Amino acid sequence: MKTIAQIAAELQGYDPQALNADQVSAFLERLVQPMTTTEEVGIFEGLGRVLARDVVSPLSVPPHDNSAMDGYALAGAQLVAGQPLTLRVVGTALAGKAWTGTVGAGECLKIMTGAIMPADLDTVVPQEFTTTAADGHITIAADVLRLGDNRRFKGEDLMEGGVALSKGELLTPAALGLVASLGLKTVTVYRRLRVAYFSTGDEILSLGEPPREGAVYDSNRYTVFGLLTRLGVEMIDLGVVRDEPALLEAAFRDAAARADAIITSGGVSVGEADHTRTMMKQLGDVAFWRIAMRPGRPMAVGRITASGFQAKEVSGAYAESASSYQKDTKPETGGAILFGLPGNPVAVMVTFLAFVRPALLRMMGSTRPAPPLLRAVSTEAIRKKPGRTEYQRGSVTTAPDGTLQVCTTGNQGSGVLSSMVQANGLIVLHHGQGNVAPGDAVDVMVFDGVI
Repeated sequence: MKTIAQIAAELQGYDPQALNADQVSAFLERLVQPMTTTEEVGIFEGLGRVLARDVVSPLSVPPHDNSAMDGYALAGAQLVAGQPLTLRVVGTALAGKAWTGTVGAGECLKIMTGAIMPADLDTVVPQEFTTTAADGHITIAADVLRLGDNRRFKGEDLMEGGVALSKGELLTPAALGLVASLGLKTVTVYRRLRVAYFSTGDEILSLGEPPREGAVYDSNRYTVFGLLTRLGVEMIDLGVVRDEPALLEAAFRDAAARADAIITSGGVSVGEADHTRTMMKQLGDVAFWRIAMRPGRPMAVGRITASGFQAKEVSGAYAESASSYQKDTKPETGGAILFGLPGNPVAVMVTFLAFVRPALLRMMGSTRPAPPLLRAVSTEAIRKKPGRTEYQRGSVTTAPDGTLQVCTTGNQGSGVLSSMVQANGLIVLHHGQGNVAPGDAVDVMVFDGVI
């Protein structure tokens, strides 16, 4: 396991006080390690989990050549260009039951979608392309059909013995359907990642507390909860932790004993008058960054140890929750990866989406590449200084000509959550990019399914 200093030495131009977004991503890719503990779960519990083993197909899908639609099966060699074809119907093939008769020259078979194609028949004409005569014959119009049309081949989807899903695949609804089509009841997946999270600061109010001067209600825990829920991890909510060394130490050590990753908000800016930074340094190998980005400039990343935590020594509001969860430790020993995020609400969401979410997916064992950024035309001028990456909240719509267009959603202050609610994506203005003029194309990170 490499130390923070060793990882930093591998990165060209690493400066913790002036990191760009690409350097942050490269650092985190080296810091976090994929999960190794596995378990077997039923298919209904597999959604959102990551495969720990290839799924090898025990059979071919489909298991036989079959009809792709309702119609009539025939030998396609009888079709002649420019001429209609009349055939006698000799029976009906139903899905789930093999046809046992024979079909000769000048004959066809009525067939249902999914029914096995009889030997020597290789083409299906949809019933709407035919006319039916009272004497049991059908006529196929000229040039509406080609040999081999509307026939599904055995193993067209999957061949027996082939890899149906690869290790590292995230099990989506479509993947679950694929597993079920193979007749498999269970899948081998990585253990669900555990993530502990809490907010810090004496100025943070929990819901239900009366307002007081200079204090604000905690919103970060609820946005982090939503982001983690969408990710499908096991969550450990440690609430709001006041700026008291004993409470902070208890929270960090408890989280490190129970979780694979810890997410905090607040207390990572240079010069903040609290104990959070001091406790992070004391309990782990932690780097404090100033990232060339907006919003979300301050961030702390590293590892926190769980050793030495004794809940009974802690006094105050945190002691009860720390004691009650002490027995709920993760299977692996050691500490946890720390993501210390800024305190401003939008900055928390942006840094999570840009850096934390990809890192957590890697920890979950996922090898799926990140979704590509979309290109959209800006409908307005956007001011931007080269030398930092900016994430502007945007509203993406479809222009009359079918192209994507985007505009910002009002006030872009890092504490303005309302503009994030109105947005359906982030306009990503890259490190070297300058001002954007109306009509310029920009990159957009869409939110759908993520937040």
